[in-house]
Amino acid sequence: MKKSAGVVATLLLSMSLLVVGCGGQSASNTSGQPAAGGESNAAASGMTKEAGVFTYAASGEYQPFSYFKDGQLTGFDIEIGEEIAKRLGMKANAVTSPFSGIIAGVKEGRYDAAIASHAITEERKQQIDFADPYYLSGGQLFTRPDGNITTLDQLKGKEVAVALGTTHEKMARQYTDNIKTYDSDVTALRALEQGKHDVVITDSVVGEIAIGQGLKIKKSGAALTEVQHGIAVRKGNTELLNKINEALKAMHEDGTYVKLSEKYFKRDISKKD
Repeated sequence: MKKSAGVVATLLLSMSLLVVGCGGQSASNTSGQPAAGGESNAAASGMTKEAGVFTYAASGEYQPFSYFKDGQLTGFDIEIGEEIAKRLGMKANAVTSPFSGIIAGVKEGRYDAAIASHAITEERKQQIDFADPYYLSGGQLFTRPDGNITTLDQLKGKEVAVALGTTHEKMARQYTDNIKTYDSDVTALRALEQGKHDVVITDSVVGEIAIGQGLKIKKSGAALTEVQHGIAVRKGNTELLNKINEALKAMHEDGTYVKLSEKYFKRDISKKD
């Protein structure tokens, strides 16, 4: 009997330690430290997929917004993300993906955000949430110097190049079926210069930068659209959305945004040109 009682006591002690251990786990964050009273960190709230890290996606092929220079990912969008991460008290983790798959990556939780020059549209807002607009621009036709296409109505029978998954692709398909898609707007513009297409529809800022870098193309006709561009986050992640908006507001107030914008565009692109 004494031996049986000893075994029972040992089992009871082991079970009590197990219960205490399970209870202690729920009161700690991923670092093993007790959670601060009433405050939630990234791991506890699900604000980012990895505690202390802000992972955001860009195409890496959209100069000057995101591109590789000397093997390093850089550009306006990349630096905006780095600044937001700093203001969130997190490490910035910029990753690249073909533009057409970035929204899906945000929806699936592979990225915390997309800082990739997405035009804010009703269709996209059904899939993800947008922070406040961080710059203004619009669609524009670009041709070779001898090109004479100036309106969308003239696209019929012409070969049009666009970046896959962009609002420009959707616009072009309303006027012609003769469309060539690329993963990069810049690649489309280079192909245009080489005589491969009749016209490219892309963002006016991107085309202007390409011309400034020596690409032998021209802006043709009037601006097609005026578009607000936004940072995308997973639908329902209001905590991260609010913090991004707070960071953007502070960047405007302290002059950081204007400094970055002038570095890449020689003007403040959050305002009309």
